[in-house]
Amino acid sequence: MKTYILITGASQGLGKALALECATRKMNLILIALPHSGLGTLSNFIEDNFNVEVHFMELDLSATKSCYEIFNYVSDNKLQIQYLVNNAGVLSRGMFNDLSDDFVLKQIEVNVTTPTLLTKLLLDNLKGNRPASILNISSMAGFFALPKKQVYGATKAYLTSFSKSLNKELKNDGVSVTTICPGGLNTTTRLCYQNRIMGWVTRKSVLNPEEAAKIAIDSMLCRKKVIVPGFVNKCLMALDWILPEAIKDWLTIREINKFPKPI
Repeated sequence: MKTYILITGASQGLGKALALECATRKMNLILIALPHSGLGTLSNFIEDNFNVEVHFMELDLSATKSCYEIFNYVSDNKLQIQYLVNNAGVLSRGMFNDLSDDFVLKQIEVNVTTPTLLTKLLLDNLKGNRPASILNISSMAGFFALPKKQVYGATKAYLTSFSKSLNKELKNDGVSVTTICPGGLNTTTRLCYQNRIMGWVTRKSVLNPEEAAKIAIDSMLCRKKVIVPGFVNKCLMALDWILPEAIKDWLTIREINKFPKPI
């Protein structure tokens, strides 16, 4: 029986790297990304070069109806989902008071509502293709109190907690839930520049998306629970338990202040 891996936010950055990583493993793909993001070109490239089947849908995942459109497409085409990757997310950097109401709500919709609802809608399909797996892309930001990343960090904390609880619920259903919590990723020109001007520790914690994608898919297939990729990132997590709050606050503010000012 032909099965698929569904990946959201698949046209750029980590999502694109995940799609290519899965294609090299001969996984058939269902790719979701924003309209006019190059998803069609990527899908055609993968089909032409990796000998796998690719379906793609260009949707705005900040609209709840998009989740139902994905579900209906999967159901109407009788596609069997063995793996679900909730990767789509909205980043932010700014003081809470300066963020627009619409942006905050969009961030919560994409980072929280969409992965939760999409998982619920596709769960029976996943159960029917056991052993199946869900891979949720969270972030190290979910473990720390970071100024200017308050909503983003909170949404990722939710996703990590949701994933851990769901993994326990689905233990006897043949569906595992893996959460990967990367630090910085070199996904865009702006982020590459931003990552280069940060302190030594922060620079060493940054991963290329291709590296993070391989770790993520390996972890999902091994049915691991929560993964923090990268040696430096693991060390930072350990230090978080040891360092006094005052020192952590000083280090955090020091790094945040190195961000380039918004234009």
